[in-house]
Amino acid sequence: MAKKSTRRAFLSTSVGFCATIGAPAVVTARRTRPTAPDEVVIGDGDYRYRVNHQVVDLPGKFHWQFTHNVAVDSSNNIYVIHEGDAKLKDHPSIFVFGPEGKFIRAFGSQFQGGGHGLEVRREGSDDFIYVTGYQQVKAFAKLTTSGEIVWYKKAPMESGVYAKGQDTSTRPSWNRKGFLPTNFTFLDDGGFLLADGYGSYFIHQFDKDANWVKCFGGPGEGQGTFNTSHGLWIDRRPGRPEPSLVVTDRARNTLQRLTLNGKYIETLGGFRKPANIDAWEDQLLVAELGARLTLLDEHNQVLVRFDDGVKSSRLIKNLRAYPDKWQDGHFIAPHDACFDSEGNILVAERIPSGRITRLTRVS
Repeated sequence: MAKKSTRRAFLSTSVGFCATIGAPAVVTARRTRPTAPDEVVIGDGDYRYRVNHQVVDLPGKFHWQFTHNVAVDSSNNIYVIHEGDAKLKDHPSIFVFGPEGKFIRAFGSQFQGGGHGLEVRREGSDDFIYVTGYQQVKAFAKLTTSGEIVWYKKAPMESGVYAKGQDTSTRPSWNRKGFLPTNFTFLDDGGFLLADGYGSYFIHQFDKDANWVKCFGGPGEGQGTFNTSHGLWIDRRPGRPEPSLVVTDRARNTLQRLTLNGKYIETLGGFRKPANIDAWEDQLLVAELGARLTLLDEHNQVLVRFDDGVKSSRLIKNLRAYPDKWQDGHFIAPHDACFDSEGNILVAERIPSGRITRLTRVS
């Protein structure tokens, strides 16, 4: 992604820090641009953002079906993947928009019904899209930005962790012997790591040619094992002795940090179903499916939490199914969030009618 720091950055901390993470850090106010009376602004101090819940313009011939992930390429074009409906085989699952939200193209009908993870990776002079599909899709792939398939893979049976037939089955397999991949992170040697977050809970390593290398993690009680290993990324922040891997242990409301070989280091708690994370400069953004976004500083202190939607979600059952009850500036189910190159935030929420929000920093 085009930003000063990549999505694969992580602000680590120890378990002992969990008790203090909820207290916002002191923020020194700077002069900010005045806001119009009708603008919705959320946040505090230096971290105030104008809200636009309709940042992308989807043509009428298409419709959203549970938006899942959002990413930007080196030109700040916006890529969105939605889950889709398995009965609508010809409907695309991936949409591309310009930096201001104007529709460019659509593709990816092969992921319809199971579109889930999407990341953009710069390789040489080109951007590529890495996609995961769960439900009946049960696959992961690399595509060009125009939608051409570079490679398309199913369950890595050589790992020895899957039941027979998982590399050919199209039936959802919500068990620890099934394959339902969720997200990627990228290694410096051109390879990548893949989280099987809804299936086996293992983390798989592949080389630059998408050949399986090894796996680690799997189901367990924590400290290197997981309960829904949904998102993952690599912490490459300056000042660290070496890069480390971080995995969202979503069902436990925690993040785990490991070595790149899978050895447990530490846990960070205090989240509400953390799904994905991104970084820009020294800031860390956590998308939490439990109706919240959290922005942390380089010392693991909370800069701001966008959590006005938490109360509404608790009071109104299945709020995401009732758009007429949504309030501007309130989030319902953030499944992914990322920064653009200017530090603005894009949010994809897992709601039936889909929603992509841009938070534009007021400064």
